[in-house]
Amino acid sequence: MKSRKPSLERISPAFGSSFLVRRYSESCENELANWHFHPEMELIYVNGGSGKRHIGKHLGYFNDGDLVLMGSFLPHYGFTNRLTGNRSETVIQMREDFLGAEFFQLPEMNAIRKLFALAKKGIAFHGDAKKRIGDKIEALTWLDQYDRLLGLLAVLKELALTEDYEVLNAEGVAMAVDLQDNDRMNAVYQYIRENFKEHISLDEISDEVSMTVPAFCRYFKKISRKTFTKFVNEYRVVHASKLLAESSMSITEISFESGFNNFSHFNKLFKEFTGKSPSAYRNEFKKIIVQED
Repeated sequence: MKSRKPSLERISPAFGSSFLVRRYSESCENELANWHFHPEMELIYVNGGSGKRHIGKHLGYFNDGDLVLMGSFLPHYGFTNRLTGNRSETVIQMREDFLGAEFFQLPEMNAIRKLFALAKKGIAFHGDAKKRIGDKIEALTWLDQYDRLLGLLAVLKELALTEDYEVLNAEGVAMAVDLQDNDRMNAVYQYIRENFKEHISLDEISDEVSMTVPAFCRYFKKISRKTFTKFVNEYRVVHASKLLAESSMSITEISFESGFNNFSHFNKLFKEFTGKSPSAYRNEFKKIIVQED
């Protein structure tokens, strides 16, 4: 199997700007949909749509858009692709010291400084905050450089003050700091993404990265804080949750389509990971859709 190398994204703000703002539409796909990282922090607002979220060692599913803040060197996949139905994606990339080494040390910046520290673990924002702040993020693309900077500071203030958020990467593992580790983990992730519907043995995945099984198991747990089997099962559950929300397939069909060859085992793992049975998850999702309509 040929694995893509991890991509170190080199970010260059426009002339006269200290940070970068870009917007992708559904007809213009984010070219960095692969596993990549960069020294800049990244704030992403996905306006509408649903799909899988893969940031660091976090795997999740988002619906009705997403608003995420990620710290430096936290590896992630691009969010916009043909499968999610996203209407647009706005991305802001900035260094932690983009306004100078001392600016965010000012007492007035205390809340934002704490936000930046928490972003090293990855943060997803929900509820009213997601749409309200997301609209302001999209509006930045139309402002001149001065007003865009003031607008960004206002956005960061709102993000810092809202309580409607969750931490995604609880242990705060920024795996991309070590390029060799990132190379290996990228190969592992790519293999899982392409083969999760089939049984993946420890022998074959260890061989994929030229390691012995014991060495691979120790290595993977050290980097991801999970066993390989647990990680693959979580990936399968995330895929199943997407199918439960978006398809009319039966739960049994979804179980096998997601790589589980034992239906009762699927039910057990799904409930452990989400706190709900597959049927309860689907019913709850349908209620949300009805309320939105």
